[in-house]
Amino acid sequence: MTGVQTCALPISNLSKKYGSFTAVDAINLTVPPGELFGFLGPNGAGKTTTLRMIAGILQPTSGTVEIGGVDVTKDPIAAKAKLGFIPDRPFIYEKLTGGEFLRFVAGLYGQEGPEVEHRARELLALFDLEEWRDELVESYSHGMRQKLIVSSAFVHRPQVIVVDEPHVGLDPKSIKILRDVFKEYVRRGHTIMMSTHTLETAESLCDRIAIIVGGKIAAHGTIDELRTSSKAGDLEEIFLKLTGENAARDLVEVLDA
Repeated sequence: MTGVQTCALPISNLSKKYGSFTAVDAINLTVPPGELFGFLGPNGAGKTTTLRMIAGILQPTSGTVEIGGVDVTKDPIAAKAKLGFIPDRPFIYEKLTGGEFLRFVAGLYGQEGPEVEHRARELLALFDLEEWRDELVESYSHGMRQKLIVSSAFVHRPQVIVVDEPHVGLDPKSIKILRDVFKEYVRRGHTIMMSTHTLETAESLCDRIAIIVGGKIAAHGTIDELRTSSKAGDLEEIFLKLTGENAARDLVEVLDA
């Protein structure tokens, strides 16, 4: 697509400590333009902490994240201008309407005027929120709020999207729309970094996957590369081998006892 800027996402020795506890331990990854990169791991493995550091919400203890050559820690405003973030637990000021919220987000990036209005209407229509555009967010359901947050991540046309559990609260139709949007977004040369607990989502959507265990990358690569390196079949078997095959076996033994 002519005129579209692309952006790589290099992550170097990224770590986060809370006192003596290491939540994320020296992660090194590079997500190139045109790739949807999946982040898998058990609860408490460090996925959300890592994504929040990438998005510039959480300060790393050490290491760097760059978005389009801009260091997120050293120049957060310039870096965040290239970034859209979709959290797993969105917060929206409830006294704004859906349309006002999207205009507010666009304004944070210095965008306003007719183009923003058109963009907001397009996004709201895409996620079946157009008729709710002038309604206060306090009247929105959880799923509607999630769709509004997703819309806000795209309103300023970012080069990188960071997504934490994208399907939370979404109905099947909205999940299908979001998947199609993600596929088209990366097809146009942009980058997505996504965490998910849903193995089927990771296997069907992601170009490459990293599995994080105890704050460290246990393995990463394409599905085929992970199959080869782990000598496993499908992604579920790979995931269990790396994160808890013994725990699953122990559970069966307990139930059979």
